Amino acid sequence: MSTQVQESLTQQVASAAEAAGLTVTGTVAGADFNGAPTTKFTLGLDGKSTELELSDDFELQGEALKAPLAAYLAETAKRLKNPQPDVYLTLLGLPLRFEKFAWPFHKSTSGADTNLVHGEVKLEDGQESVLHAKIAASMTVTFTEIVPALQQPYAEGFIYNAVRKTMDQGQLELVKSGNRQPVPVTTRYYSMRHQRFVFNDTDETQRRDFIAAKVFWLSGVLGEGKPVWITDPRDAQYLNTTEAELLKTAQALAGEGLLRVEGEYAAPAEALMARRAQYEEQLAKALEFTRPKFNEDMRGGHTNM
Repeated sequence: MSTQVQESLTQQVASAAEAAGLTVTGTVAGADFNGAPTTKFTLGLDGKSTELELSDDFELQGEALKAPLAAYLAETAKRLKNPQPDVYLTLLGLPLRFEKFAWPFHKSTSGADTNLVHGEVKLEDGQESVLHAKIAASMTVTFTEIVPALQQPYAEGFIYNAVRKTMDQGQLELVKSGNRQPVPVTTRYYSMRHQRFVFNDTDETQRRDFIAAKVFWLSGVLGEGKPVWITDPRDAQYLNTTEAELLKTAQALAGEGLLRVEGEYAAPAEALMARRAQYEEQLAKALEFTRPKFNEDMRGGHTNM
């Protein structure tokens, strides 16, 4: 890729980041799975930072690519106000840190007609846990036709939600060490009729439980009581609801004395933090649920395979 084109991409990202209230505090050269050059942008806001990685030959042209990038950066700016911007909650009640994702997607080396992205999720329960899962999220060629580009800003949200959904189904295990575990991302997660992603059909009770648990873990346990973003579009997509409904749910919880809502952000009230035993029990049950039962004999060495 020419230096001129690379400078153009860097300038475009810097301009889009500035419009979202972010600052590009650094750029370094990287490489994708196959060794092709990438650029890693460090995006900063109020002392926190996150990383955006794009292929050097990625051409940021047209509204079909520029508009989603602008939306991604605007969300990133709001998410960086969280005390733990990279931690997400599952419906099972597991607080997970998403890290070490290597963008962009790469073609499968096994001969399968899929594109892959590797990453990790780590249990964040405030106890210095070493439990984690190495991820290999695979996307079929048919599915890639829905995605504007196989780059981080256009796929990160639904990939994270697919990981959460797979964890909820008990198909991922958090371990101390182990190989990569598959997360298949197929068109079952996408409604062609409504042109949107669908992961879970939740009711109001489930959403109330989710919001309360999210604020308990991400703010009360991991964030020193600092407010967390309630209207995150990734949560809205994951729960098959709207950002407005999430805020309405949070306000209802505030009315019950469980949360303190400040605009789009919420912090726990003392009454919510008093439920620590309940949430710790929920977490323990979730970990047990994700532990494969069929594997117990093999764990103990009792197998004839």
